[in-house]
Amino acid sequence: MWACRLTQRKDFEYEKLRWQPNGCCAEPFTGSKFLMRMRNKTLAFVGDSLGRQQFQSLMCMVTNGEKRPDVLNVGYEYGLVKRRGAIRPDGWVYRFPSTNTTILYYWSASLSDLEPIDKSNSTTDIAMHLDRPPAFMRNFLHKFDVLVLNTGHHWNKDKLRANRWVMHIGGIPQTNTSTGIKDIADAKNFTVYSIVKWVNTQLPKYPGLKVFFRTISPRHFVNGDWNTGGGCDNITPLSHGKEVVQDYSSDGIAAGAVNGTRVKLLDITALSQLRDEGHMSRYSIRPTTGIQDCLHWCLPGIPDTWNDILFTQL
Repeated sequence: MWACRLTQRKDFEYEKLRWQPNGCCAEPFTGSKFLMRMRNKTLAFVGDSLGRQQFQSLMCMVTNGEKRPDVLNVGYEYGLVKRRGAIRPDGWVYRFPSTNTTILYYWSASLSDLEPIDKSNSTTDIAMHLDRPPAFMRNFLHKFDVLVLNTGHHWNKDKLRANRWVMHIGGIPQTNTSTGIKDIADAKNFTVYSIVKWVNTQLPKYPGLKVFFRTISPRHFVNGDWNTGGGCDNITPLSHGKEVVQDYSSDGIAAGAVNGTRVKLLDITALSQLRDEGHMSRYSIRPTTGIQDCLHWCLPGIPDTWNDILFTQL
């Protein structure tokens, strides 16, 4: 669904660019080197659809975009199988037997624990526990060697309403400002700090575990939002700048949350901000009109760079 070469798009200049770190020579990514580096290890992505894109990007990078009959689908080991009536499972898990390397993705758009308020009612509201990590992470953290977390774009009224999420702290619905949370932005920031704090407390139990919090992927809507005519029609790479010179993160919340912890920052915001030509834009597998996607990226594309950076830090 993200393969822009399968859409009506004609220009692919965005595929030809690679970031060059200043003052260092990063080791080029290859699938074989990644698998050797991750021999007998499991890498887990937990986050929203941009985390899913990073997972999909990595799978394509490791396989060189080719079908690999030796790659095993082992989602059942993590309970990640498609439920009856579901559009898709809550995630995917694939294993490369040659090196016993496992790559997985789990959908958790808010990085908070979601629990039906009335388990006997299929239309019940969902308690969104801002101070509790997802049950999936609590159950499987011991099996991970590398964990990449992200959240951000689902923190808005429309998403919370559509998902019937009701924010809870300490097991109690968040209906007042006694915790200092005045709006959804505050709730997101609280959750980011909460999940990083929880993971950091777990690291002494798992000394071999490396955890990264990936900074937010930028949106590039111009002249409106996704539902008000906004678009991203630029096709010229780096038309707004060719260099990131700042020595601080553009995602101050994520940077602040990991400060003083053993959780590392996977900082992709500023370098992705300059790549507005790499989004899905108005293109899709089936031609559509009206709504543009200036949030998700063409693959191959910008998320490959995120994985290049991740690879250098493993």
